[in-house]
Amino acid sequence: ADLFDGIVMAEQRFHGEGYQEGYAEGSHAGMAEGRRYGALHGARIGSEIGCYLGFALTWHCLLQKCTDEKSSKKIRALDSLIGMIQKFPYEDPTYDKLQEDLEKIRGKFKQVCSMLNIRSDFRIGTERSSLTF
Repeated sequence: ADLFDGIVMAEQRFHGEGYQEGYAEGSHAGMAEGRRYGALHGARIGSEIGCYLGFALTWHCLLQKCTDEKSSKKIRALDSLIGMIQKFPYEDPTYDKLQEDLEKIRGKFKQVCSMLNIRSDFRIGTERSSLTF
């Protein structure tokens, strides 16, 4: 009876074993793919934020010597952008308002570009190497 029972239940047993092996392999592959995606996406965000910070600091230095009212408004907007970037939680990927704060920084960057009469979608170099946000 045990031999017959083993034959009848073989399909169910192999199905269960296959499921467990597939689940384990899929979990492992999913973790590896998630890490790669997270690293790539994090690097893109870091590069974007770094570009905004370099842009803001450079313009802040350039406008320091200007004393007119328009320049002081531009400097205040740059200070606001720099402050937003400095408060951005780089090291906390679980921060629930990460995308919201990133959109606010992008909006402030566009506002500063408008005040400085610079296109916010500026391009550098050839068509292949460009900065687009």
